[in-house]
Amino acid sequence: MVELQGQLVEIIFSNEANGYTVAILLSEEEEVTVVGYLPTLKAGDKIQVQGNWKIHPVYGQQLEITQFRTIMPSTEKEILNYLSSGVIPGIGEKMAERIIDYFGTKTLEIMEKNPDRLREVSGIGQSKAESIKVAFQEQHELREIILFLNKYNIPTSFGVKVYKKYGSQTIDVIQENPYRLAEDIHGIGFHTSDQIARTLGIPFNSKYRVSAGVQYTINSFHLEGHTYIPGEMLIEKTAKLLNIDEEGISEGIQHLALDQKIQLERMADDINIYSMPYYYAETNVCKKVIELSQVQFEKVDIDVEATLLSIEEKEEIHLAENQKEAIKQAMDKGLLVITGGPGTGKTTTVNTLIKVFEALDKKVILGAPTGRAAKRMTEATGKESKTIHRLLELGFSDEDQEFGFLRNEEQPLEADVVIIDEVSMVDIILMNSLIKAVGLGTRLILVGDVDQLPSVGAGNVLKDIISSNIIKVVKLNEIFRQAQESMIIVNAHRINKGERPVLNKKDKDFYFMSKGNPRDILGTIIELVIKRLPKHYGFDTMKDIQVLSPMKKGELGTINLNKQLQQHINTPAHYKEERVLKEKTFRVGDKVMQIKNNYTLKWRNIDEDVEEEKGEGVFNGDIGYVHEIDSQEQILSVLFEDGRLVEYDFVRLDELELAYCVTIHKSQGSEFPVVVMPVTWGPPMLLTRNLLYTAITRAKSLVVLVGNEKYLKTMIDNNKITERYSGLGTRLKKFYEFHTENP
Repeated sequence: MVELQGQLVEIIFSNEANGYTVAILLSEEEEVTVVGYLPTLKAGDKIQVQGNWKIHPVYGQQLEITQFRTIMPSTEKEILNYLSSGVIPGIGEKMAERIIDYFGTKTLEIMEKNPDRLREVSGIGQSKAESIKVAFQEQHELREIILFLNKYNIPTSFGVKVYKKYGSQTIDVIQENPYRLAEDIHGIGFHTSDQIARTLGIPFNSKYRVSAGVQYTINSFHLEGHTYIPGEMLIEKTAKLLNIDEEGISEGIQHLALDQKIQLERMADDINIYSMPYYYAETNVCKKVIELSQVQFEKVDIDVEATLLSIEEKEEIHLAENQKEAIKQAMDKGLLVITGGPGTGKTTTVNTLIKVFEALDKKVILGAPTGRAAKRMTEATGKESKTIHRLLELGFSDEDQEFGFLRNEEQPLEADVVIIDEVSMVDIILMNSLIKAVGLGTRLILVGDVDQLPSVGAGNVLKDIISSNIIKVVKLNEIFRQAQESMIIVNAHRINKGERPVLNKKDKDFYFMSKGNPRDILGTIIELVIKRLPKHYGFDTMKDIQVLSPMKKGELGTINLNKQLQQHINTPAHYKEERVLKEKTFRVGDKVMQIKNNYTLKWRNIDEDVEEEKGEGVFNGDIGYVHEIDSQEQILSVLFEDGRLVEYDFVRLDELELAYCVTIHKSQGSEFPVVVMPVTWGPPMLLTRNLLYTAITRAKSLVVLVGNEKYLKTMIDNNKITERYSGLGTRLKKFYEFHTENP
């Protein structure tokens, strides 16, 4: 750790949003380039800094600052330089001279402790004195807050966020209840808040600590896919987290319920506990599903059988009986589910539905959870398909100026029919937003493969709706002749039934390469991606081949595979800018994935022919390529596959991951020409049949599995699906029974 003291003689760059600064520090007659989060600092400031030397490939040696403190000027000359620098809006050199002539070396003390006296200076009236007072206080407060947060190892980059949230009350708020940081400031979690609380001497059984611990435990369950947590489990896990007795936890739960921050609901012999957003989402989806399913439509004025026969002849297709049944049911039902595995004709059914509804002069809109899934739907139907987020139109409402979906109960989707594909990926929060925007009288058709992995987000929406047995479901189960030619499809169905796949059939599309140890498996995967598959099949290494792994950690997990593949596919070079973030390195040209929904990130489309030139929102699972890295501006730009160019401030880079290899969970809804996957030892919860099934059904043209057949057998035999705590199915049954008994 290097410590220096000196004066900032030049600010080369400063990001007003987060305080990131590049500056020249004059220290003992030596000029040093310093970089880091230095909000409020201006040229002329004297500071003491701590940091580490680093070598920038373009700009040379720099000191990366981890902590700093301002040394307030003490002589009249220093004070003059300080005030003349523009640090306080409204004070120029002439004004600074007049103030110093009047107050001398006590100028800054007067501005801090008795700023009303500024009116004694010639030329400063009440309004001017007030504006100087406010600006000086803000500068002083922010510096004090940053120093305060630094004591608790909270990075300076968070100082601006915290100050914007709490203002002059920041230190008081944190000292009273540091757990508010975890609740209010993205990026500061429970454990950081708890560490601050320990330092401040807040008791282990403090009501603030108990409330924060309970909410942290509930949110941890949401992140694992559950919409609620059983009460006894919540008490047990929170008591273990906080290391206090269970009685205190029970009291904390009751207080949170009384404050309407959580919802307690009795089911069977237990009490299930929801955070409010998930409770409202689940109950609203339940209510709206029932309402849509009860809508009665007038009999259509066309002969459906004749129309289907005409479509079959024109398109040269043959519809199975279940496909025809799905189309007929869609004429009568307000809500219909169509489910089936690969090759069973879901796309053909959707295409036929579109043609029938268009023959009835009905407006049909199409959607899917991810950009890739929407793009696939567009290619398969020839009709525009949008992500659910784009269908619902993100933006600010005129009334409350809150950011969210503009399509809702008051402004529903303008369509007669809404068809959503890949519904297995839709979590309860997104389903709630979607279903709110479907007006009564609009048909909603949900299409998906219920045997795939459930959504990354909380809930088990498609499975719950199907298992409730109160919504019409048509299951497509006939594999068409053309699909039978693909071993990918044949093997997907075999695996789904618990049968062994057919491997290495000549001139087919499903191969298994037997390798004994992780090192050999890793080497083979790299060779396949870099050389063999591009050479023999002509696939593009970057765009066509996707490596999937069941796990993140280990030699064959996504973290290590991404590092290894990055080194071979996008090797370092002096002309390629890089940005290191903890254990990850982002390099220009890298394949990356957005790993969380961000509704506020702005984008512009580089394709001039598209309908939407710019907008907001980048979503979990979107894949793109690092387009440019600007170290001076602290910006990394990503060009996504649909042509959207997005600029990420460096502090947002935790929203991106390398995507040469992604987890099978993250691949949901996507389709790749080639899937390569390691088959090796892993935790039993990750070596499951539906995980393998989901992985191979992501491939369009070729699957290559590399590893040990013993673990392939293990995955097929392991049909244990991790239980998700989701109340939608039970709620649907109870709600339906109540309303049918009490019409």
